[in-house]
Amino acid sequence: MKRGRSKERKQFISNLRFARRRWPDLPREVLVNGLETLSTRYSLSVSAGDLLILDGHWYITHSGLLGLARRNRCSGVRVQIVREFCDFSSARWVFKATVYKSPRSRGFVGYGDADPSNVSSLVHGAEMRVAETRAVNRTLRKAYGIGICSVEELGALTYEKQAPARVHKLPPESASQNSSNGTAPRVRDRLCQIIRHSTASWSRHMLPSSAALEPSGKQSSSKSRRSWRISPIGLQKTAMPCSVS
Repeated sequence: MKRGRSKERKQFISNLRFARRRWPDLPREVLVNGLETLSTRYSLSVSAGDLLILDGHWYITHSGLLGLARRNRCSGVRVQIVREFCDFSSARWVFKATVYKSPRSRGFVGYGDADPSNVSSLVHGAEMRVAETRAVNRTLRKAYGIGICSVEELGALTYEKQAPARVHKLPPESASQNSSNGTAPRVRDRLCQIIRHSTASWSRHMLPSSAALEPSGKQSSSKSRRSWRISPIGLQKTAMPCSVS
């Protein structure tokens, strides 16, 4: 019993240290309040991404809930689409999830919905997957008594303001690469230019010059002439018979 309490205490201290390094500006009350219970009772890890702080409040993540279910040997999760509440044309999806904590469990039921109006702009087009994740998260929180909300259940994600996504843009093309009509060249033309440039560079470095291919000195008096050919093992000199005048 003492060994179990010692392990839980170590988990809480580890979470507290990592949280202080990650959110150094937050007051001690925000870091400590709720973190001890989440660490000791549910064995959630801040460093593993099980918990997040948004606007001064703790939130659990989808990976944290799945890890909690695995540690408690959850029997299974069943997810079903609720077609009567879905509207495919407007990308509105509703799912029903049932969590079975044991093989004999009657199951805990929860629902999750998503549409373009209540999801982040970063996941527009993936409303169906968001609705499924929300249903699973809500049901797992019910089954294991998690009182805090999950990050995926939030509507407009507040952490977008804290860490906006960075968009990497390609550098503008030079004027020499523009086509004659003033528009940018097509992708195929750009690829052809790259291939021609690479081929020319390879030829300059790998093949000898024309002067190096010619044998030194005058042609011998024998009735044969020299030629060069390229083989897989390099340049080889061969003798070819010439016509007799």
